[in-house]
Amino acid sequence: MEIHQQDFQDRRGTGTMDVEVPAQRPASAGRVSGATAAVQAAVQAAAPAVPRPVPIPAPIRTGHRFLIYKQDPSVAELGARLAFVPSVVLNGPTDARVRTVLDGVTPVARNVNGDFVFAAGTPQFDCAHTFAVVRQALAMYERHNGGRPIPFAWNVDGNTDRITVYPHAGLGANAFYSRTAKALKFLFFTPEGQPQSTVVHTCRSFDIVAHETGHALLDGLKPGWLAADCPPQTGGLHEAFGDLTAIFLALAQPDQAEALVALTKGNLHDKSFLADVAEEFGRALGMPSGLRNCDNDLKLSQVGNEVHGISQVFTGAIYDVLADVCAFETARQRRTKDPTLVLIEVAAELCRLVFDAIVASPATGARYVDVANEMLRISAGRGHPPIYRTFVRNRFAVREITTAATSLTDLMSGRMRMTDADYTGDGRDVTEVEQLDEHSASLRAEQDRTRCCGTMQMPEYQVVSAEKLARHGSLEDDDILHDDLEELREAFG
Repeated sequence: MEIHQQDFQDRRGTGTMDVEVPAQRPASAGRVSGATAAVQAAVQAAAPAVPRPVPIPAPIRTGHRFLIYKQDPSVAELGARLAFVPSVVLNGPTDARVRTVLDGVTPVARNVNGDFVFAAGTPQFDCAHTFAVVRQALAMYERHNGGRPIPFAWNVDGNTDRITVYPHAGLGANAFYSRTAKALKFLFFTPEGQPQSTVVHTCRSFDIVAHETGHALLDGLKPGWLAADCPPQTGGLHEAFGDLTAIFLALAQPDQAEALVALTKGNLHDKSFLADVAEEFGRALGMPSGLRNCDNDLKLSQVGNEVHGISQVFTGAIYDVLADVCAFETARQRRTKDPTLVLIEVAAELCRLVFDAIVASPATGARYVDVANEMLRISAGRGHPPIYRTFVRNRFAVREITTAATSLTDLMSGRMRMTDADYTGDGRDVTEVEQLDEHSASLRAEQDRTRCCGTMQMPEYQVVSAEKLARHGSLEDDDILHDDLEELREAFG
């Protein structure tokens, strides 16, 4: 064996070895001399092991943890838990789309780990919780929008103004979205007959924050739909979209989905926190559970032109479709997938279907049948099993929204073949249905918004026309007072 001096000099130059060894005579073939063996031992002892670290993948961007109520303070089985927002959030909290304002409290600062974790029930917690839920709702719909940002109604011609969130906006049993103020405002109140210390903050309700955020996002997508001069069903779509935002956002979170499956054994028609919207708020107003029950059996003939009731008809139909598809997919995938994962996937796909159907519906005066037909068309285009569309047709028909394109006998008698992917009732997989009653008060009468949330009560949506609202852009006080100002101009002319 021959050992070259240059080899060691090269190693010495790299800092891996600093022992210089003289050149050696060649040893006899097949034998290693004692000197050579000693040199080899010295080399092995002196040379440190070359480290070969395994690279650790790092996220492209940072994110922050928030402590939030997963429903509201009254839903003990979920309570407050950590949530992760995978985007850059500055002290406030604020980011490129949302900012938070609470006088004397904001900006709320991140902790040493960059997280917004505060004791539940404190003003700092309220700021962090409210921001996080708004951000999660926005992110959910942007995922369904192909990752593209969803504009607020005023984000036109390069405008990037944020929406401002006010967790403690004032005294009152309500919450609302205002395009004029570019804001989401959450009020607080003391329930009647309760001590002053028993304050209910609407900002602490996951459902209420998600609902009002739904109004803001839908106003960006369909700015003409908030106008009071649209048919009552159009107003109902706005209220329903808020409630459905709360439902789909809850099911986009694995811990909530898992808790729901365990609580109901996978039966979405069992009583649960999912179907009850705003439990604490509803009880504070004297209701037996939540403010609204999404798992209801209301029909259009039972609600007249009252928008709050009309909205529950649409929400109930979508909730039934969710339960139907979930039951079908759970049975189909029972041996290959955990039921919680099935629920999450079904909810995400139905949310995307509803979202896309709404985007494809008319800019003003949209009816429930418009959204239903878009759901049928899009579902067929995506290759969903025919039974998906059977669920949609049946649930809208049984609530007297649309005509029954196929027989409802199997549905009403409980004999639907819930595990047959190709089931249509009578073999016809139609993708267009008709309005059941063109003379329904939900289409012909003026909107009655007396029982709606604060958003639907705002003057800007009561007096500004659908045509004006549909143009996008900011609203000013003079837009709301336009008719009065015109009268004054004529009088003073």
